[in-house]
Order: sequence, then structure tokens, then C-alpha cells
Amino acid sequence: MKFIEGGVTAPAGFRANALRAGIKESRKKDDTALIFSEVPAAAAGIFTRNRVRAEPVKLSIQHLSGGKARAIVVNAGNANACTGSRGREAALRMAEAAARCLHIRAEDVLVASTGVIGQQLPVEKIEAVMPDLVRGLSAGGNVLAREAILTTDTASKECAAETVIGGKRVVIGAMAKGSGMIHIDMGTMLGFVTTDCAVSAAMLRRALEESAAGTYNCVSIDGDTSTNDSLFILANGRAGNPEIT
Repeated sequence: MKFIEGGVTAPAGFRANALRAGIKESRKKDDTALIFSEVPAAAAGIFTRNRVRAEPVKLSIQHLSGGKARAIVVNAGNANACTGSRGREAALRMAEAAARCLHIRAEDVLVASTGVIGQQLPVEKIEAVMPDLVRGLSAGGNVLAREAILTTDTASKECAAETVIGGKRVVIGAMAKGSGMIHIDMGTMLGFVTTDCAVSAAMLRRALEESAAGTYNCVSIDGDTSTNDSLFILANGRAGNPEIT
């Protein structure tokens, strides 16, 4: 495997973008990112094991039950955690707004949030910028997206790599947000992985769990866990390799 330039848009068929919705008035940079697969993708995710889970975590678990997804909407500045029924509605409205503009099902949209806990998410601001967010999707949008998801991070984090599987060039890309790692089990992070490899949803889930066990889940500081930790992977099969099952 060889590392290459890029992030979540390095694999074939993936585009991204980010804009400032103004979720947190004091934040003057982009705060809402979108990752999109041009074709249906197998999908899997792992999440915080904290008993208190943010509303985006709950909704994404539900949407991943079918093992498919095409889009991920991420916002920074508000965690949409400990927000009750209004928070549940806000998470769903995030997914529905993306689905309308992308002409896909809301169930095929995953959502993630990071930021202040206990405040209601002004989802109407995300809805307002969604048309422009979709119109601006591009293969170079990973640069904007990797910055938009940051909170107290001191630097953006992304990577991409290529290899050959079944005689086909396969690419995997990723970006992550995480700072002040608190405790084992992913520690205040959001991670997004994309690949054009053909992989079944069941195999994606197994690989993701095994990988995270030896990486993200190896950090502990003070014994706390986060409400929003999420790690997603989408595999759209555009590389054309025989499906890995």
C-alpha cells in the first residue's frame, strides 16, 4: 500500500464540500461539511459506548441498519447531545435536508455533530445552506471538509492510500476530528473513511471494529467517554474489484 495525496475524495466517485452555516456565532469559519458518494455504497459505523448518546449517533445507528449509505452531513459548534425530542427532530432534519437536495432517501444519509453539549442545534441554519453545500460538491472539497469539522483541534487530519486488489487500483481516504482525547473507546473524535473498493457491509463492519480496537480505542486520560464519538466508512465499489466478503 502506498500513501497518496488527498482525503475522503481521493477514492473514485466521492465528492465533498463545506460552508459556514453560522451554528455558533463566535465561529467565523466553515462549520458544516458534506461527503457524498455518486453511487450507492456499503456502509458501517462504530460509536461511543457512553450510556448517554447524542441524537446524531442514535439516528446514524438507525440509518446504518441496512448496511447502505450515500452521504454524511457533519456540523461543528453544537453536539446536539442531551437535547431530547427537539434534538432528535434536528438530527432527522439534517438528514432530510441533504436527502432532498441530493435526491436520495433520508435513510441513506448519516449525520454527525461535535461541539457544545446541552444546547439545541439551530438546524434551520444547516437547512438554509444545504442547497449551496450540494451545488459546491467537488473532488477537491476534502480540503474544505477537513477544516470544517474541527473544534479545538490544532491541525486538520486526513490521509489517503492506494493498493491493488483483484487486479484493480483501489483507494482509501479518511479525515478525522479529535482533540483532548479523553478515554479509551474513541475519545471525543469523529472519523470518516471512504473507499472505492467493493466490500460487503458485513466485512466493512468487521474490519472497522478490528482496526479501531488497535488504534482509536487505545487512548485513556481521565476515565470519561464522549457522547458523540462516531467512525463511519463508505465503500462504493467503483474500483471494480471482486467484492470482498
